[in-house]
Amino acid sequence: MKLRSDSFAAGQPLPGKLAFARPDPATRVALADNRNPHLAWDEVPEGTRSFAILCVDHDAPSKPDDVNHPDREVPAELPRADFYHWILVDLPAGRRALEEGAYSSQVSPRGKPGPELPDGSRQGVNDYTQWFATDHDMSGDYYGYDGACPPWNDALVHRYEFIVHALDVDRLPLEGRFDGRQVQDLIARHSLGSASITGTYTLNARLLPATPDA
Repeated sequence: MKLRSDSFAAGQPLPGKLAFARPDPATRVALADNRNPHLAWDEVPEGTRSFAILCVDHDAPSKPDDVNHPDREVPAELPRADFYHWILVDLPAGRRALEEGAYSSQVSPRGKPGPELPDGSRQGVNDYTQWFATDHDMSGDYYGYDGACPPWNDALVHRYEFIVHALDVDRLPLEGRFDGRQVQDLIARHSLGSASITGTYTLNARLLPATPDA
Protein backbone atom coordinates (compact mmCIF):
# COMPACT_ATOMS: atom_id res chain seq x y z
CA MET A 1 0.00 0.00 0.00
CA LYS A 2 0.95 3.64 -0.45
CA LEU A 3 -0.32 6.61 1.57
CA ARG A 4 0.02 10.34 0.93
CA SER A 5 -1.42 13.59 2.25
CA ASP A 6 -2.08 16.96 0.64
CA SER A 7 -2.20 18.49 4.15
CA PHE A 8 1.44 17.91 5.13
CA ALA A 9 4.67 16.49 3.75
CA ALA A 10 6.05 13.20 5.03
CA GLY A 11 8.66 13.71 7.73
CA GLN A 12 7.96 17.43 7.99
CA PRO A 13 6.22 19.54 10.68
CA LEU A 14 2.43 19.41 10.76
CA PRO A 15 0.73 22.75 10.05
CA GLY A 16 -1.02 24.28 13.05
CA LYS A 17 -4.45 23.85 11.42
CA LEU A 18 -4.16 20.08 12.02
CA ALA A 19 -3.33 20.50 15.72
CA PHE A 20 -5.42 20.65 18.86
CA ALA A 21 -3.28 23.54 20.11
CA ARG A 22 -0.95 26.10 18.54
CA PRO A 23 1.83 28.24 20.01
CA ASP A 24 0.72 31.56 21.52
CA PRO A 25 3.28 34.14 22.67
CA ALA A 26 1.03 35.47 25.45
CA THR A 27 -0.34 32.22 26.91
CA ARG A 28 2.19 29.68 25.56
CA VAL A 29 -0.60 27.75 23.77
CA ALA A 30 -4.09 28.38 22.39
CA LEU A 31 -6.69 26.13 20.81
CA ALA A 32 -6.12 25.51 17.10
CA ASP A 33 -8.33 24.50 14.14
CA ASN A 34 -8.08 20.77 14.97
CA ARG A 35 -8.73 19.66 11.37
CA ASN A 36 -8.11 16.07 10.37
CA PRO A 37 -5.64 15.87 7.47
CA HIS A 38 -6.35 14.81 3.92
CA LEU A 39 -5.24 11.21 3.38
CA ALA A 40 -5.25 9.20 0.13
CA TRP A 41 -4.10 5.62 -0.43
CA ASP A 42 -3.73 3.10 -3.25
CA GLU A 43 -2.16 -0.26 -4.18
CA VAL A 44 -4.70 -1.92 -1.89
CA PRO A 45 -4.26 -5.66 -1.17
CA GLU A 46 -6.60 -8.11 -2.87
CA GLY A 47 -9.38 -9.25 -0.56
CA THR A 48 -9.66 -5.95 1.32
CA ARG A 49 -13.15 -5.56 2.80
CA SER A 50 -12.68 -2.41 4.93
CA PHE A 51 -10.11 0.08 6.17
CA ALA A 52 -9.08 1.35 9.59
CA ILE A 53 -7.17 4.57 10.25
CA LEU A 54 -5.09 5.38 13.30
CA CYS A 55 -3.06 8.40 14.34
CA VAL A 56 -0.51 7.75 17.08
CA ASP A 57 1.91 10.08 18.85
CA HIS A 58 4.88 7.83 19.64
CA ASP A 59 6.54 10.37 21.94
CA ALA A 60 4.07 11.02 24.76
CA PRO A 61 5.85 11.29 28.14
CA SER A 62 5.62 8.05 30.09
CA LYS A 63 5.40 10.07 33.35
CA PRO A 64 3.54 13.36 33.83
CA ASP A 65 5.82 14.76 36.56
CA ASP A 66 7.45 17.49 34.43
CA VAL A 67 4.65 18.15 31.95
CA ASN A 68 3.87 21.87 31.42
CA HIS A 69 5.94 23.13 34.36
CA PRO A 70 7.36 26.62 33.65
CA ASP A 71 10.61 26.01 35.55
CA ARG A 72 11.78 22.89 33.71
CA GLU A 73 11.51 20.82 30.53
CA VAL A 74 10.34 17.27 30.00
CA PRO A 75 13.73 15.65 29.33
CA ALA A 76 14.24 14.21 25.85
CA GLU A 77 15.66 11.01 27.34
CA LEU A 78 12.48 10.24 29.32
CA PRO A 79 10.95 6.92 28.16
CA ARG A 80 8.03 7.55 25.82
CA ALA A 81 4.60 5.96 25.27
CA ASP A 82 2.00 5.87 22.50
CA PHE A 83 -0.91 8.34 22.62
CA TYR A 84 -3.83 7.65 20.27
CA HIS A 85 -5.22 10.73 18.49
CA TRP A 86 -7.55 9.06 15.97
CA ILE A 87 -9.33 5.72 15.70
CA LEU A 88 -11.56 5.33 12.62
CA VAL A 89 -12.79 1.88 11.51
CA ASP A 90 -15.22 0.20 9.09
CA LEU A 91 -14.45 2.47 6.14
CA PRO A 92 -15.78 0.70 3.03
CA ALA A 93 -13.41 -1.18 0.72
CA GLY A 94 -14.07 1.21 -2.16
CA ARG A 95 -12.84 4.23 -0.23
CA ARG A 96 -9.49 5.70 -1.28
CA ALA A 97 -9.34 9.11 0.40
CA LEU A 98 -10.47 11.29 3.32
CA GLU A 99 -10.83 15.03 2.82
CA GLU A 100 -9.20 17.50 5.20
CA GLY A 101 -11.65 18.61 7.89
CA ALA A 102 -14.29 15.99 7.00
CA TYR A 103 -14.11 14.30 10.42
CA SER A 104 -12.92 17.18 12.60
CA SER A 105 -12.76 20.92 12.01
CA GLN A 106 -12.61 22.42 15.51
CA VAL A 107 -11.92 21.59 19.15
CA SER A 108 -15.03 20.20 20.84
CA PRO A 109 -14.77 20.55 24.65
CA ARG A 110 -15.90 17.29 26.26
CA GLY A 111 -15.41 15.53 22.92
CA LYS A 112 -17.23 14.78 19.69
CA PRO A 113 -20.06 12.22 19.62
CA GLY A 114 -19.62 8.59 18.60
CA PRO A 115 -19.03 5.85 17.88
CA GLU A 116 -21.41 5.64 14.86
CA LEU A 117 -20.96 8.05 11.93
CA PRO A 118 -23.44 8.86 9.14
CA ASP A 119 -21.26 7.19 6.48
CA GLY A 120 -21.41 3.82 8.29
CA SER A 121 -17.93 4.01 9.75
CA ARG A 122 -17.23 4.14 13.47
CA GLN A 123 -14.75 6.08 15.59
CA GLY A 124 -13.18 5.11 18.89
CA VAL A 125 -12.33 7.28 21.87
CA ASN A 126 -8.86 8.79 21.65
CA ASP A 127 -6.49 9.27 24.59
CA TYR A 128 -7.68 12.80 25.36
CA THR A 129 -10.52 10.96 27.08
CA GLN A 130 -8.14 9.80 29.79
CA TRP A 131 -6.00 12.95 29.74
CA PHE A 132 -8.96 15.24 30.49
CA ALA A 133 -10.76 12.82 32.85
CA THR A 134 -10.25 15.03 35.91
CA ASP A 135 -10.64 18.38 34.14
CA HIS A 136 -13.94 20.03 35.13
CA ASP A 137 -14.28 21.95 31.85
CA MET A 138 -12.95 19.38 29.40
CA SER A 139 -13.78 15.88 30.71
CA GLY A 140 -15.76 13.60 28.40
CA ASP A 141 -15.49 10.91 25.74
CA TYR A 142 -13.29 12.20 22.92
CA TYR A 143 -14.40 10.24 19.86
CA GLY A 144 -12.63 10.56 16.52
CA TYR A 145 -9.79 12.90 15.64
CA ASP A 146 -8.18 15.38 18.01
CA GLY A 147 -4.83 16.68 16.85
CA ALA A 148 -1.41 17.34 18.28
CA CYS A 149 -0.93 19.02 21.65
CA PRO A 150 2.43 17.93 23.05
CA PRO A 151 3.60 19.44 26.35
CA TRP A 152 4.75 23.00 25.73
CA ASN A 153 7.91 22.31 27.73
CA ASP A 154 8.88 19.03 26.05
CA ALA A 155 12.51 18.92 24.89
CA LEU A 156 11.54 16.33 22.27
CA VAL A 157 9.75 17.11 19.01
CA HIS A 158 6.88 14.62 18.76
CA ARG A 159 6.23 12.24 15.84
CA TYR A 160 2.62 11.71 14.69
CA GLU A 161 2.09 8.61 12.56
CA PHE A 162 -1.04 8.28 10.41
CA ILE A 163 -1.64 4.64 9.46
CA VAL A 164 -4.16 3.11 7.06
CA HIS A 165 -4.81 -0.64 7.48
CA ALA A 166 -6.53 -2.81 4.87
CA LEU A 167 -8.64 -5.40 6.69
CA ASP A 168 -10.20 -8.74 5.76
CA VAL A 169 -13.52 -8.00 7.52
CA ASP A 170 -16.38 -5.60 6.69
CA ARG A 171 -16.77 -4.59 10.34
CA LEU A 172 -14.35 -5.04 13.21
CA PRO A 173 -15.86 -7.22 15.97
CA LEU A 174 -16.30 -4.41 18.50
CA GLU A 175 -19.47 -3.14 20.13
CA GLY A 176 -20.16 0.11 21.94
CA ARG A 177 -17.32 2.29 23.15
CA PHE A 178 -13.78 1.22 22.16
CA ASP A 179 -10.28 2.69 22.19
CA GLY A 180 -7.11 2.53 20.14
CA ARG A 181 -5.51 -0.34 21.99
CA GLN A 182 -8.56 -2.56 21.48
CA VAL A 183 -8.55 -1.74 17.78
CA GLN A 184 -4.80 -2.33 17.51
CA ASP A 185 -5.20 -5.85 18.90
CA LEU A 186 -7.92 -6.67 16.35
CA ILE A 187 -6.01 -5.11 13.47
CA ALA A 188 -3.12 -7.48 14.20
CA ARG A 189 -5.49 -10.38 13.44
CA HIS A 190 -7.22 -8.91 10.40
CA SER A 191 -4.70 -6.67 8.58
CA LEU A 192 -3.84 -7.53 4.97
CA GLY A 193 -1.42 -4.63 4.69
CA SER A 194 -0.84 -1.07 5.77
CA ALA A 195 0.81 2.21 4.88
CA SER A 196 1.78 5.17 7.02
CA ILE A 197 2.96 8.76 6.87
CA THR A 198 4.52 10.69 9.76
CA GLY A 199 4.60 14.39 10.61
CA THR A 200 6.20 16.20 13.54
CA TYR A 201 4.97 18.88 15.96
CA THR A 202 6.17 20.89 18.95
CA LEU A 203 4.78 23.64 21.18
CA ASN A 204 8.12 24.27 22.90
CA ALA A 205 9.10 27.91 22.24
CA ARG A 206 12.75 26.90 22.19
CA LEU A 207 12.09 24.53 19.29
CA LEU A 208 9.50 26.53 17.36
CA PRO A 209 11.63 27.21 14.27
CA ALA A 210 10.91 23.55 13.42
CA THR A 211 7.16 24.27 13.23
CA PRO A 212 5.61 26.06 10.21
CA ASP A 213 2.91 28.70 10.38
CA ALA A 214 -0.67 27.45 10.58
